[in-house]
Amino acid sequence: MKNKNNDSSVLIENHKPWKKKPTTLLLFLSLLTISLLLLRLSQDKIILITTTTTTTGTDHQRRQKTSGDDTCLGRYIYIHTLPSRFNLEILKDCKSITRPKDKISMCKYLDNSGFGPLIGGEGSDYSPSWYATNQFMLEVIFHEKMKRYECLTRNSSLASAIYVPYYAGLDFRRHLRRRNVAARDAAGKELVKWLKKQPQWKDMSGRDHFLVTGRISRDFRRNFDNKSAWGTNFMLLPESLNLTFLTIERSLTSHNEFAIPYPTYFHPTSTSEILRWQDKIRLTNRTILFTFAGAQRPIRNQNGLVRTQVIKQCKSSSNACRFLDCDVKANSCDDPISLMKLFESSVFCLQPPGDSLTRRSVFDSILAGCIPVFFNQGSAYKQYTWHIPKNSREYSVYIPVKELRAGGKNKIEEILRGIPNERVVGMRENVIRLIPKIVYSKPNRNKPDGEILEDAFDVAVKGVVKGIEGIRRKEFKTE
Repeated sequence: MKNKNNDSSVLIENHKPWKKKPTTLLLFLSLLTISLLLLRLSQDKIILITTTTTTTGTDHQRRQKTSGDDTCLGRYIYIHTLPSRFNLEILKDCKSITRPKDKISMCKYLDNSGFGPLIGGEGSDYSPSWYATNQFMLEVIFHEKMKRYECLTRNSSLASAIYVPYYAGLDFRRHLRRRNVAARDAAGKELVKWLKKQPQWKDMSGRDHFLVTGRISRDFRRNFDNKSAWGTNFMLLPESLNLTFLTIERSLTSHNEFAIPYPTYFHPTSTSEILRWQDKIRLTNRTILFTFAGAQRPIRNQNGLVRTQVIKQCKSSSNACRFLDCDVKANSCDDPISLMKLFESSVFCLQPPGDSLTRRSVFDSILAGCIPVFFNQGSAYKQYTWHIPKNSREYSVYIPVKELRAGGKNKIEEILRGIPNERVVGMRENVIRLIPKIVYSKPNRNKPDGEILEDAFDVAVKGVVKGIEGIRRKEFKTE
């Protein structure tokens, strides 16, 4: 700026006619000074505007949080519009998702936003919010609910998290029996390649991205050097290590996986419907001390041994246990209403590990007000930390495997009968209070102002946003 002023002075000095008119000269200098000042201010304003428009979403949120006029600040989510091969084409190819032993086509389970065929309503003891929901439909259910999330944004710079609606579990089911691992792994590799090309990836290299899988973590953690093992290597890809995964069962050693509830059969439309259901099961007459609904598993690992012991003890009990053998087709384990009525009639529901540590039955039993009995810490306590209380004694019974084996053929019955009735009543009430947080309500659920009940989706989204915000703060500290 000084150079411009000096040049102007020289020009004025050499222009002799101005010397004869000092008043005119002073006026000219004043106007020139004002013009230069205005130019400088306009440049500063341009710089200020440019800086404001290029700030990150986090900076925007920090400036705006104090205003208190936007209830979505710190909660905004941006949804990636993926190529259709990662979701819609998978649903169109639903026949390939169906396996030969499936009693119902998986295409039917896609009805009603992934809730499946309606089972409640007229002529039933259950409301029209009850569906024959398949346990593997979480990806579709979550996506449908996310489409109607109240804090979506089209501006990714405002987003606290970025949702990637890839149906990894259903895609894997299409290639379940393929021996060619390259075919199994292909979609996951294509997805991360696509994500890396998007501008949203650059800020945090994907650490603000999350996706949902409707299968257990193990199905996506096949080691690269093992070409004959089960599953895909999707979760072990270098880019995937930056993503946050929400899954029905997490790897207990993973830092970027969080378990969320399996879908149940109940998908309420409002808080009042949840409260009515809770009131109903509080009054249910429970005539069975404990129940196990499941099938035998091969005795080749500890999970199989535990399940075998549970079945033996249930069968040998003094009419205190009901065993619903899911290996027997006539037992209708796939009939949601029969299963729910059994759980509603039981005080305790046994939840031994099966093919993996977790079971969908855990959430069906909670929905029925039946107190879960666990035999492995990894079946719930170390899994669903966002959705269930830390104090497991408040809502469940834990029987260690050593105690189960060494305690005789009726150890389970002995333990359960030994629990004081007052404690049983308190535990059941705590189980019933968990119901809102373990069900996925309908996408168009009525949420009046001031509603305080959160469903499984609400709790999961809050957990994701909080976790990603923690990652973001750590990154800013290190920069």
